[in-house]
Amino acid sequence: MIVIRTTFNTVNKTFRIEGMTCMGCVNSVKTGLKSESGIKDVLVDLESGTAKIEMDRVIPLETLQLLIGHYKISPLNGEMNAIDEDLIPEVNTTTYRPLILIILFISGVTLLAQFPFNEFSAMRWMRHFMAGFFIVFSFFKLLNVQGFAQSYSMYDIVASKWKPWGYIYPFIELTLGILYLTNIAPYYTNLATILILGISSIGVIQSNLNKQKIKCACLGNVFNLPMSTVTIIEDLTMVAMAVIMLAV
Repeated sequence: MIVIRTTFNTVNKTFRIEGMTCMGCVNSVKTGLKSESGIKDVLVDLESGTAKIEMDRVIPLETLQLLIGHYKISPLNGEMNAIDEDLIPEVNTTTYRPLILIILFISGVTLLAQFPFNEFSAMRWMRHFMAGFFIVFSFFKLLNVQGFAQSYSMYDIVASKWKPWGYIYPFIELTLGILYLTNIAPYYTNLATILILGISSIGVIQSNLNKQKIKCACLGNVFNLPMSTVTIIEDLTMVAMAVIMLAV
């Protein structure tokens, strides 16, 4: 059976651990698992060959396996994603309040950058908005790159097949933000934005069409935002802006 208990966005899950023969093995497994930032507590039982893990986010089984080395870990009933939905909040305006506030702040600051608006330029505002967007969003991802990479790999078509992409992506966003801010190589910057966010939106659209209840990684691992059409709009709006700037 899988033991599930959610309290303040945490969950307990019991796994089978194969290969343990002594207390040294128990300590090795426990130490390995507790080295992961998303794991709050671990209880390993040698007699039953199990480990009860308290997590504050969904951690892929592949990651847990890497943490314990040659011991084999598996859910007791084989259900890989049994706890995923328990950690994802419902889609509503309250849930998206952090994202909405961030977008409003970036929009407001980039508008005020052209005060008193005597020669207001929509193109300049879009460039500044995209600079702010990429820099701010990369900041949240860089607070916990590993947590972001794990969440991102659950739906992105590139990160799911090539894990390093999730670790590289925040730095790419930061670079794009700096390029938009300094207006260096605008043609290639917009082209890269269209390509990168266009590909990223494919996984988001697929997840929404499949009605998967998974975590959106747009603000890294700091906020627990559910994947929804809001994420699609976010990505495609940035792509549309890049297309407009590229065409002008």
